[in-house]
Amino acid sequence: MDVALGGTFDPVHDGHRRLFERAFELGDVTVGLTSDDLAPKTRHVERRVRSFDERKAQLETELEPLAAEQDREFEIRRLDEPTGIATEPQFDYLVVSPETRDGGKQINDIRRERGYEPLDVVVVPHKLAADGDIISSTRIVHGEIDEHGAVLEDDESENTP
Repeated sequence: MDVALGGTFDPVHDGHRRLFERAFELGDVTVGLTSDDLAPKTRHVERRVRSFDERKAQLETELEPLAAEQDREFEIRRLDEPTGIATEPQFDYLVVSPETRDGGKQINDIRRERGYEPLDVVVVPHKLAADGDIISSTRIVHGEIDEHGAVLEDDESENTP
């Protein structure tokens, strides 16, 4: 089976790892990684995103052991549009997080228009941080949590009387 998933993955965290693990359980994986042009457009909060090459290198490091563990293949491809690679005919599954579930519906609409079978959309629940909120790259970049969801100390609170 061929599995598609996509994202910006900057930085990679345990929520992403949960998506990757589920994808490799299902089959060989193709990850659509947002291009330098697309990545900022997919952010809900404006923030710096590392270059495609930097993100791809980190992603390869993350995916190699997971692929080996499941005896699967993987490929990383550049995404230039939000619906990306999943509209191509070869895929069987699309792995998404809860907030990208609607994108899966849009992708299946495009696939139907093109005469392709719809994908089985597999929704992977969020991984929660220690504070009960979701682990997100934005929270990591803002220094709230680490990649595993541990809450980081707030320097300002230490200086507040």
